[in-house]
Amino acid sequence: MRKLPRLLLALCLLYSPFVLAETVLKRGNGTEPETLDIHKSSGVSEANIQRDMFEGLVTEDAFGKLQPGVAEKWEISADGKRYTFHLRNDSQWSDGTPVTADDFVYAYHRALDPATASDYAFILWPIAGAEAFSKGEQKDPAQIGVKAIDPHTLEINLKAPTPYFLGMLMHPMAYPAPKQAIEKSGKDWIKPENIRCNGAYCLSEWIPQDHIKLVKNPHYRRAAEVNIDSVYYIPTEDQSSELKRYRAGEIDITYDVPADQIKTVEKDFPADFRSTPYIGTYYYALNLENPAFKGNPKLRRALSLALDRDILTDKITQSGEIPAWGWVPPVDHYTQQNMEEKSLDKAARTQLAQSLYAESGYGADKPLELEILYNTSDNNKKLAIAIAAMWKQVLGVKTSLRNEEWKVYLSSRKQKQFQVVRSSWVGDYNDAHTFLSLFKSDVGEMNTAGYNNPEYDRLMQEAETQSDTNKRREALEQAERILLADTPIIPIYYNTTQHLISPKLSGWENNVMDVHQTQYLRLKP
Repeated sequence: MRKLPRLLLALCLLYSPFVLAETVLKRGNGTEPETLDIHKSSGVSEANIQRDMFEGLVTEDAFGKLQPGVAEKWEISADGKRYTFHLRNDSQWSDGTPVTADDFVYAYHRALDPATASDYAFILWPIAGAEAFSKGEQKDPAQIGVKAIDPHTLEINLKAPTPYFLGMLMHPMAYPAPKQAIEKSGKDWIKPENIRCNGAYCLSEWIPQDHIKLVKNPHYRRAAEVNIDSVYYIPTEDQSSELKRYRAGEIDITYDVPADQIKTVEKDFPADFRSTPYIGTYYYALNLENPAFKGNPKLRRALSLALDRDILTDKITQSGEIPAWGWVPPVDHYTQQNMEEKSLDKAARTQLAQSLYAESGYGADKPLELEILYNTSDNNKKLAIAIAAMWKQVLGVKTSLRNEEWKVYLSSRKQKQFQVVRSSWVGDYNDAHTFLSLFKSDVGEMNTAGYNNPEYDRLMQEAETQSDTNKRREALEQAERILLADTPIIPIYYNTTQHLISPKLSGWENNVMDVHQTQYLRLKP
């Protein structure tokens, strides 16, 4: 048989109806990731990518609900303290080697090792022996309650019944880790040429401040059901620029929408715009090591009461956020707590703020001077300007602003190089504990304000070891009331999320966790 010339053959293949073009998704993703190391990252932008790259014992479906992941089933002991997970036989790393129970044991030991210096190690503290090992109080990882019974059976023993434990396992800290890749490449294990993934996608390319490219993992257990071949995560700190790129068709999903463009977007893209409740709180943390705030709860409270949260949400953010007079947003099995002054009218709150400000040693002849630190974002900037104006008008505070790129901002926050810092917290599971645990005195850098109250710690300890659900809830609610009275933070609003979703995209399901794994999405040509 006569062979076709190479050029003709290539043209035949190119235009053949049986050859399908690669399906590519482009997602706006907020900040440039700090790192993709599952044990060293702390932001939502990193977690979005990691959910595509890795899969834990349990995972979430398109609606954000818990479902089996690497573990196809599990049993829980009658006392609620022992979990036995049975791993799938078809779960593999991206090099084709099996994912085993030892991969989870190794990952949890690494996550809890003080040398790893993970900000999120406390996620695993419900496991017996985990907290003591994480704090360096005992050095033997064998004392941690995680063991491989055999390659496909993992046993986890908890120090106390933990009703939200399965939800915690959806966090990247609880993913398996590729031991061989990490031990071979060290901190460079996360580079495309070294990494091993067990999720629907794996890292192919990382060009800082431009994009991160993930490609479909052929060894993923559901690879045949994954529609999109590759996904680009694009850093988009400038929401206005991101919106322009969406209008130009350069991005299929926006990370956010500029607050001042919401009404225009609703008019121009009524079918594309999504605004939904989100399990998160936007707040300002006060550095309790700063002389102005240390031992001065009256000043801290004055700053909180001087803010008109209704104006901040109605006029500045304009995205349906709920003014926050408490710390924990609406979550399951919990009664929201609020500052006592929520019931006062604006005039009464203003008068009280001014009285507390004077009692704390400040006034017109001695105004407080503050600096607000925030990470680069149009919305963060607009809120900071409005808050500074309110503090000036109500109290006479002189406020300056400092914005930093994400990685620099994280460093400044960890090193307590701020007076007031813009922060937000997104729940890792649907339970009040994921919010209140943040202010235990021993959780480390995630306790941004440096809050330390022994009674608060006692109540949190009680909640974490309490099997009675009503007594547990009461302890958590009492802890929040103490937190709000001490005012180490200023809650501003409970979050909503805003996205623009291309009409070519299907499979995006709104959920309070705002998790949307690419494997559940489909793109029309």
